[in-house]
Amino acid sequence: MTLPETGWSRDQIFAALTEMKAHDLATEGGAAFAYVYDSGERAAAALASQAYSMFLGANGLDPTAFPSLLRMENEIVGWCAAHLGGGPEASGSFTSGGTESLILAVKTARDWARVHRPEITRPEMVVPVTAHASLHKAAHYLGVTLVPCPVDPRSFKVDVAAMRAAITANTILLTASAASYAHGVIDPIAEIGALALERGLLFHVDGCIGAFLLPYFRRLGAAVPAFDLSVAGVSSISMDLHKYGYAPKGASVIVYRDKQLRRHQLYACADWTGYAVINSTVQSTKSGGPLAAAWTLLHALGDAGYLELARRTLAATQAIVAGVRAIPGLRVLGEPEMSLLAFTSDSGGLFLFAVADAMARRGWLVQPQLHGHGAPASLHLTISAGHLAVVDRFLVDLRASVAEVEAAGADPATAMLLQAAGGLDFASLGDEGFTQALALVGVQGGQLPERMAPIHALLDALPAAVREAALLAFLNDLYTAHAPSVAPPGHAASAGSK
Repeated sequence: MTLPETGWSRDQIFAALTEMKAHDLATEGGAAFAYVYDSGERAAAALASQAYSMFLGANGLDPTAFPSLLRMENEIVGWCAAHLGGGPEASGSFTSGGTESLILAVKTARDWARVHRPEITRPEMVVPVTAHASLHKAAHYLGVTLVPCPVDPRSFKVDVAAMRAAITANTILLTASAASYAHGVIDPIAEIGALALERGLLFHVDGCIGAFLLPYFRRLGAAVPAFDLSVAGVSSISMDLHKYGYAPKGASVIVYRDKQLRRHQLYACADWTGYAVINSTVQSTKSGGPLAAAWTLLHALGDAGYLELARRTLAATQAIVAGVRAIPGLRVLGEPEMSLLAFTSDSGGLFLFAVADAMARRGWLVQPQLHGHGAPASLHLTISAGHLAVVDRFLVDLRASVAEVEAAGADPATAMLLQAAGGLDFASLGDEGFTQALALVGVQGGQLPERMAPIHALLDALPAAVREAALLAFLNDLYTAHAPSVAPPGHAASAGSK
């Protein structure tokens, strides 16, 4: 873009921002069943926004310069440790999100092994095939080999016997989910903890999406198995506050059983010509805004407030699960143990993806999931407290969408496109070739078509490695350095803009 010759007015700036935001996903109102978590508590959200702005310029790089941030982090981590069954020695850190928390869990295990298992030169981590992609990313970034283990095809919980068989002399870490994102089920944490103790391994529980909510569900009478630091063998657990804590993005924590283990997470560098660098997390410079907003929400809502939000979430989940099961042709996968569920259809992935398009036309966002590792293609719902008010309308529209797609039958144009794509040699395609292939299903110039079903169907038909190559080609095309400048409202773009 090009900078304006003179600065815009406040009204011009916010008019332009409002115009750009007009096509974004709505974060309030309950229309989205992915990416956002809507508590419906507008007053508390406003307080968090004000606190975020108040500490926007505070830099978490140096806690001695900003003791307010140090105090808030210690208080948040202390509450989280107690919430997650930690004892008096528990210690942890505030992070930017689940991905950073999981990267730190893997980094800690790798560096712990360098001290306690120095003979390991090619470290491995054993994970369920349902483990979040962030663990794959952590393994990729940190040079740790990821060893996936199968899950039971009905419960979608990891096979502990398979985990035991996957452990080698190079294993440094076991992981499991509470709960898994795709299907909302809790892996057998106690059994894996016993395995970790038996084999002298670290064990991280990915509780990023479930760990905040599950203790409240238990208090409301739901059957929630032990999953946290109260389980023998669990050495660390992660939990996002920007999910069911309803804090603004990015707010997460990782909590360790003790400070000695957390020591391997830290980084220091004094071997250069500048100031001494010491970091508790991946980030160095980081705004105090998310930390202050999370601290504010915890105090504004309190325990009773979060228990009530959990009640609404549980009620919405139970109603939606029952409603989905009542629609002929749909099948819920597994037995959801929290507010996440996936449902499939014997009519196949293309049918489901068309249902997602039909729901989008009715104003709803549901999330397509591709098949893999024995799990069929499905549609995913992340349910939060704000959805309770829209349950009946959602189920009416879902039933109508299923009926609409059934009545329409197979789409000949999509079948032809998939047949044409099937004739391509994807193994030999570079980015340009993938861009051309994606154009067959309507992806051009980084822009997506209104109908996403053909794209998801194409991806679903490809091997995982080829899917990833196609997605990388798309992402590389999407982010360009040549986007046009936004002209002030009511003015034409300057001749120099591109």
